[in-house]
Amino acid sequence: MTFLEMTRDALVEPVWLPEGYSVTRFFSCALPLYRSLYEKIGENYGWWMRRPMPDRLLKDILSDPSVFFMVLKNPEGKEIGFYELDMRKHADAHLAYFGLVPEAIGQGLGKALLNHAIRETFEDANWRLRVNTSTLDHPHALRNYRRAGFVQTAVIPEVWNVSDEYITEELRQKIIST
Repeated sequence: MTFLEMTRDALVEPVWLPEGYSVTRFFSCALPLYRSLYEKIGENYGWWMRRPMPDRLLKDILSDPSVFFMVLKNPEGKEIGFYELDMRKHADAHLAYFGLVPEAIGQGLGKALLNHAIRETFEDANWRLRVNTSTLDHPHALRNYRRAGFVQTAVIPEVWNVSDEYITEELRQKIIST
């Protein structure tokens, strides 16, 4: 796991989304959407922690006014990405989840969505924004966080005992090769 952070004084590019794309905030009533995007985006990157989480616990997180579940939609209105920004700790925000569905990768949308999350964090307050990534994430994740202005603070080896039901064959091959 690589841990990174940025502060307000980091240079943040303007948010640019292609015409017709939008980012919308959703709340706990959108639990099925959250679970669907979480699984689609994270299935090949080792995202498993929220999958066995009971609905009531996940609803509690998403209903907190300091947690932002922000969804990227394409011009047809299809949900193609999201980020979860946790701002419950004073002056210490955490980009808990961030990603795009596989078919949306490689179009510059990730950069725009990441810039949106950064701007959301620093819009009204002087925060520190933290994010972490693992060797199982998209191969460009670490590079993209650094390009956005995040600075590495630590690298810590972690081993998780994950149920086989959350490991795709593609992910299994990635694990074997790392």
